[in-house]
Amino acid sequence: MIGDVLTSSILFEALRKEYPTAQLDYLIYKHTTPVVENNPFINNIIPFGRHQSYSGLARIIRSEKYNVVIDVLSNFKTSILTGISGAAVRISYDKVYTRRVSTHVFSRKMEAKTNAGEAIEKRLRLLTPLLDDIPLEIKPKIYLKNYEIEKAAKTLKTSQISGSRKIIMASVLGSRREKTYPLPYLAKLLDHIVEITDADILFNYIPIQQSYIDLFYDLCKTRTQKNIHLDIYRQNIREFLSLTYHCDALIGNEGGAINMAKALNIPTFAIYTPMINKSNWNIYEDGKRNVSVHIEDYYPYITKPKHKIDKRTNEALYFQLVPELIFPKLTKFLKNL
Repeated sequence: MIGDVLTSSILFEALRKEYPTAQLDYLIYKHTTPVVENNPFINNIIPFGRHQSYSGLARIIRSEKYNVVIDVLSNFKTSILTGISGAAVRISYDKVYTRRVSTHVFSRKMEAKTNAGEAIEKRLRLLTPLLDDIPLEIKPKIYLKNYEIEKAAKTLKTSQISGSRKIIMASVLGSRREKTYPLPYLAKLLDHIVEITDADILFNYIPIQQSYIDLFYDLCKTRTQKNIHLDIYRQNIREFLSLTYHCDALIGNEGGAINMAKALNIPTFAIYTPMINKSNWNIYEDGKRNVSVHIEDYYPYITKPKHKIDKRTNEALYFQLVPELIFPKLTKFLKNL
């Protein structure tokens, strides 16, 4: 998804330094392309539609005659593409089916050595067969055009947001229900944010989500509602990125929005769903600019493997993560802005 595509884009920066004249192509789902547009280290983006034929894609990859294929996703379908690519070097994560088609496989099990986090260090390790000196860390970056930044600034100005107060983007809805912090709880966090900062609040949403946003808006206190600008919303991912560029922080559900904000060097405060292993995705957390919370931070006895937590258990655990537990860490984060 978007977070995976953005995080994996670091490989191109490392490869470009070692192979300045190489053709570096990126095969990704079509809807994720906005986060790597204008990336100077990528030659070609190969967008793949969800309903596109894999056989047709296989022919394209085979015809390119790649020397190297790096399969970061390493699922069954991508392993087939890797195997038929004809590349002399085929790199994947270690799975039963990737061992049969890859020349090099690497375990996903590791402990991060830097605050870049496991997600970054695992990906850089895939470059071991290609680089003598692998960087310890590289931060994902998003490249906006000046006109995109200026257009977003005009949008804010039209809504009487002058920048005299902090501007905070709230990621109200997760990518799916089980990744969405309970809305009544999140409303309390937003009330707390406005009480401390009196910030202008923007929501990361698209018009089709309006009914959920209206429900959340009604859960907030009247004072908080006065600081929320519902008239500003994103038509697409690039518009969201351009608006976020002007914000002082992004706060809310962990996911693509958090990763994009980090890539724009915007401070983030992320709330993790219980079924996600935080250590896999808490990249570049330092306790100041990038902070997160997870139920295990407060109830460390919850030891069930995350992938075995079903939706019902996940929801029950989420409701144990009450706002009062989060307030102290959130307050400290806000005072560092």
